Amino acid sequence: MSGSATDGELSRGPGEGTRAVRAGLPEPVKYEPTLPGPVFAAHFHLPGEPTGPYTYGRDENPTWTHLEHAIGELEAPGQDDVETLAFASGMAAISSVLFSQLRAGDTVVLPDDGYQVLPLVRAQLEAYGIEVRTAPTGDDAQLDVLEGAKLLWIESPSNPGLDVCDIRRLVEAAHSRGALVAVDNTLATPLGQRPLELGADFSVASGTKQLTGHGDVLLGYVTGRAGTPMTAVRRWRKIVGAIPGPMEAWLAHRSIATLQMRVERQNTTAMAVAEALRGRPEVSGLRYPGLPDDPSHKIASQQMRRYGCVISFTLSTRTRAERFLDALRLVDDATSFGGVRSTAERRGRWGGDAVPEGFIRLSVGAEDPEDLVADVLRALAESAL
Repeated sequence: MSGSATDGELSRGPGEGTRAVRAGLPEPVKYEPTLPGPVFAAHFHLPGEPTGPYTYGRDENPTWTHLEHAIGELEAPGQDDVETLAFASGMAAISSVLFSQLRAGDTVVLPDDGYQVLPLVRAQLEAYGIEVRTAPTGDDAQLDVLEGAKLLWIESPSNPGLDVCDIRRLVEAAHSRGALVAVDNTLATPLGQRPLELGADFSVASGTKQLTGHGDVLLGYVTGRAGTPMTAVRRWRKIVGAIPGPMEAWLAHRSIATLQMRVERQNTTAMAVAEALRGRPEVSGLRYPGLPDDPSHKIASQQMRRYGCVISFTLSTRTRAERFLDALRLVDDATSFGGVRSTAERRGRWGGDAVPEGFIRLSVGAEDPEDLVADVLRALAESAL
């Protein structure tokens, strides 16, 4: 039959697009929706002993369950010993791992070129008596400060510099020293990189970015192997109440269905934009792991299946960068990344990243590649006037 999958094709497991479209869906029930609507409930009917799955709205919710199953199927397909927990934001997810695994007297290793809020996290960790060591992502520099650590936090590719480290190498070194490893997988997404397959204990991400991709949801998640560490993460979520709303969870699950299509389009267009910027005399420090001459390309090509939708580069001055952003017509001047609408910003305006004044982070959306490339090149030309 034309267009039908053979038994052999089905036995190899579904492709990424099929998995994304069907991830987390419940078994079909006649006359019921394929994706049930959000469950708005603070409490549930609970006669007798509280032995069922849903007792109170801060602990569990059916809408979270569907979303968590969906993310787990993408982060660790076919692995039944993995669980996912959804959170109200990416920072809630990050905090849950750090503060559930570390105690006073412990040591944690963080990247010093990672997400802008990490310095605030560092201050709080130190206030709790936890030693914090930092090192850059590039050249696997975190290896040099790993001895005696309880937890290693990796961000690869790093945001906004787009450096990549050898996750397998760092995981092996950390585990040999008795340390757990968490990887921030926000920029790569599960379709670009699967940290658990590279040996990590936790894959953590902001679902606000490309996972949901429409700029209308704040969400985070932690995926890890079932066991004591994840039990501690779940307990932390219960204690602090860092839970997603059911509407946000439902919107996220709905959006995951188009993840593969969005990721394919955005990655392809990001490469086109990066190639168009190569060799431009007004552009320096161009970074995109997909470029063969990028410093991160070799290791990225060994552990990533896609290189992401974010490009970074530097223009000569703050004024030149601001003129470039003002001249863009298809790119919004906004923070965050991963959405279907392209965004860009001068990162130095926030003051938390060690980048030049003219440093630009460009998040490539789902616009037609030729339109976006033309808009970027036209804005570059106009910014010189």
